[in-house]
Amino acid sequence: MKRLIKFLLPVLVLAVGIGVFQYLKQTRPERPPAEIRERVWRVEAETVEPRRLAPSLELYGSVETPDLLRAAASAPARVARVLVREGDRVAAGQLLVELDPRDFSLRLAQAQAQVDELKAQIETERTRHASDVAALEQERKLLAIAEEGVQRAAQLTKQRVGSETDLDAAEQELARQALAVSNRNMSIADFPARQRALEARLQSARARVQEIALELERGRVAAPYEAIIAGVSVTSGDQVGKDDVLLTLYALDSLEVRARIPAPYQAELTASLRSEGALPATAAVGEHTLRLSLGRLAGEASASGIDGLFQVEGEAGLLRAGQMIALRLERPARDEVVPVPFGSVYASNRVYKLVDGRMQGVPVRSLGSWFTDTGEERLLVQAAGLAAGDRLVVSHMPNAIDGLRVETVQ
Repeated sequence: MKRLIKFLLPVLVLAVGIGVFQYLKQTRPERPPAEIRERVWRVEAETVEPRRLAPSLELYGSVETPDLLRAAASAPARVARVLVREGDRVAAGQLLVELDPRDFSLRLAQAQAQVDELKAQIETERTRHASDVAALEQERKLLAIAEEGVQRAAQLTKQRVGSETDLDAAEQELARQALAVSNRNMSIADFPARQRALEARLQSARARVQEIALELERGRVAAPYEAIIAGVSVTSGDQVGKDDVLLTLYALDSLEVRARIPAPYQAELTASLRSEGALPATAAVGEHTLRLSLGRLAGEASASGIDGLFQVEGEAGLLRAGQMIALRLERPARDEVVPVPFGSVYASNRVYKLVDGRMQGVPVRSLGSWFTDTGEERLLVQAAGLAAGDRLVVSHMPNAIDGLRVETVQ
């Protein structure tokens, strides 16, 4: 009996424990099932409004001028006055440099004296010609008399009344008189040639006078137009030679900006220039906005692009040759384009719009920069999947993907 009790007691305790465990398991409170919630990302969005806009191109160029004037000395002289300095802005006709006029006056007087001398020689030749014409008549009469004398001497000699000596003397007188008439005729015939030679020398002397007078006039170097003094090479008292550069200057209206246009835009801009003639551009110079226009492209290109030459249409006095400026070229306008923040574009060809609270990717084509009236830079894109009224996600999401749950914030 005791053995039976020892055997049944552990079994009973085990059964009671199992029963209590089952009772507690059946009577425990039920836990509510775990609820899985999808995370919602907060983003900013803008309403899409496609319209016609012109993308711009940021360029960097240098100011230059094809018309740099080098004012040189007209003749060897000493510099009397220098009235400007480098960087001065001068008006048309303003005196810049003056050479000493005394270096020209002596040469001018010598040239004028030569003119007066040749005039006197021409008058002398004309007087001599008139004298030759008058003397020719007399010498012809003397020639006729000499011929008659020879005839008489020959007759007397034939009649044995005169001597051979008288005949020889008469013939010699006839020969001398004939030679005198011949020389006089030659002198008269040669007069036009002598006169032309003297007149040619006179013209040359007069040209020399005008040349020296022009050198004297150019010894006073004045600005031919409104200009900027690029450099001054002399000072008062310097001795300069002919064609030595005194100063350099350039006209304000000759300034242009040379900027390198990247190769991908070369064909587009070439076609636009051919159809429209010029493309507008702007540049910020300090607090001023300068208007320019792309009028032509350089004659040579390279693998990196081609140089565009921009004419300055605004206040050119804000610029200086050699200055570097940033400019904004307005490219041809495009239809149905959307300006978007740069951060809203992924991999340069994809944006996301809101559809039923989720992000939906839209492939786009980037056209270039565009600036708002406040100066904010945006990217112009074209996309068939964007229509007026669509909501575009403008917050940059590192985990952006199609179907991502988002909600907009103000």
